[in-house]
Amino acid sequence: MTGADVALACMRSFVAGLVAHGLTDACLSPGSRSTPLALALHRTHGVRVHVHLDERAAAFFALGLAKATGRPVAVACTSGTAVSEYLPALVEASMTRAPLLALTADRPPELHGVGANQTIDQEGIFDRWVRCSIQAEVPGDRPDALYWQGLATNAWWRAVQHPPLPVHVNLPFREPLVPSGEPVTLGDATIAHADMTTGPVHITPQEATWMAELVARHDRGLVVAGSLRTPPSQVLRLALGAGWPVAAEPTSGLRVPGALSAPTALLADERFASSHLPDVVLQLGAAPTSRAGLALAAAAPRLVIVDPDDLVADPHRRAETRIVAGVDSVAVSTASRLEPRTDAPWLRTWLEADARTRAAVDGLLDGWDEPFEGRVARDVAVAMPDGGVVVVGSSMPVRDLDLFMAPRDGLRVLANRGASGIDGFVSTALGVAAAGAPTVGLLGDLTLLHDVGSLLWSARRGHDLVLVVLNNGGGTIFSFLSQRDLPPDELEALFTTPHGLDLAAVCAAAGAGHHRVERADELVPAIDRGWAVGGVQVVEVVVDAELDRRRHDEVREAVAETLG
Repeated sequence: MTGADVALACMRSFVAGLVAHGLTDACLSPGSRSTPLALALHRTHGVRVHVHLDERAAAFFALGLAKATGRPVAVACTSGTAVSEYLPALVEASMTRAPLLALTADRPPELHGVGANQTIDQEGIFDRWVRCSIQAEVPGDRPDALYWQGLATNAWWRAVQHPPLPVHVNLPFREPLVPSGEPVTLGDATIAHADMTTGPVHITPQEATWMAELVARHDRGLVVAGSLRTPPSQVLRLALGAGWPVAAEPTSGLRVPGALSAPTALLADERFASSHLPDVVLQLGAAPTSRAGLALAAAAPRLVIVDPDDLVADPHRRAETRIVAGVDSVAVSTASRLEPRTDAPWLRTWLEADARTRAAVDGLLDGWDEPFEGRVARDVAVAMPDGGVVVVGSSMPVRDLDLFMAPRDGLRVLANRGASGIDGFVSTALGVAAAGAPTVGLLGDLTLLHDVGSLLWSARRGHDLVLVVLNNGGGTIFSFLSQRDLPPDELEALFTTPHGLDLAAVCAAAGAGHHRVERADELVPAIDRGWAVGGVQVVEVVVDAELDRRRHDEVREAVAETLG
């Protein structure tokens, strides 16, 4: 029996503890120091292991899987700079409340501070972005099952507390690292499954009474739903009773029949927004994505935020009250204290304007043969089967989906909108797809190229995912921002950064399928072909960036004329 045999036995006890509490998936990257942990994960029944060449990609894959399932996913790596590659995904997990277990191998204490190879200070390296950092002992120093299963229970419990957050466990190992195969007995310990998941707190009776009185006093209110980790089911009941319209972002899970169909287009019309400023805005979840939504929250005479995951979603510091409680708890408790409004002219006005706006927008989109990013976003949402998931990229895709998606049931929309970066998107979408639901990623060309390593590694590994890539030749979002006023040479060289790459060749190198779309009516058939073929399929939608900008202007003008 060697030290490596003891280390493996300790890691098997640790992993068994995680599995007893519900671990089903782990992401690994190759490395020597993590050998006992990698072998334990691979040899434990019930753990599905996903191997990734790149630690950054592995962490974002785990993030997508954790978001899709709501369960902690482990991600394990060797020591040194490999550990630091987890930071972007842990930042996003922290800011969107996703339960990751970052398991990092380390050198033992005697090799720290002496210039040992591949050794950095890993203790507390993620402290700003995890609920807690746990420094484990060297397996040879604590060869007892009770310690390692207790470590697993502690890590799991801290990850699934409400709100769920990532947890870092730093695991030092001494050489030798490869076991001889001799059996090791660590002693008896009972592994009991326990559901440790906690939900959001309930609204207090005092808060519910205050909310009901607020709603009863104001006919002119508006419910604004930002991103929510768990779609609520009772909000429309409250809104109907209050006579308030619901402006829901797709990532809230509330862009469903009964909510406004084109809320962002309505709010973006300055004349309509200024003449229909609500007396109260009830914001659910994260802060709005669109400028129009943010402006509304900033201008509202009274802003009340229901913040189930304690995101502190008030960038303008305008909230009169922030209630940290479950959205359904607030909706049910408030609605039960209300006398429903049988006559709601305020709501009728919004619904009538919304119907006209949706008709005007769809009429324009349906009449354009050339691909327009807004129509692509709308049609992707329509094309998804019930139970499907759209993973939408930051930058323009998430804004276009918010602007153009029509309400529907049976669709989940996920996005990395905590830090709103484009990094790791392909990996995240692959992780979401690994949960088993039909999945489409909607992204820009630079977002694809930013994470092209994940495409190259994963395209041949049995994942089913359709990536709808808007190829407009670079980062055209800057043409909608103040950078557009820079000299053209600086705008192009420093911001839009046209890539000039042949995406079909990139897909061929990766072993991914490729479908090129040059007409608007070719999109949905291309998506259907991608699902029929299986594997990773890239649907490249060729977009004229200048025409796309003009189309956005035409949409705004059509809405203004309709509402005029």
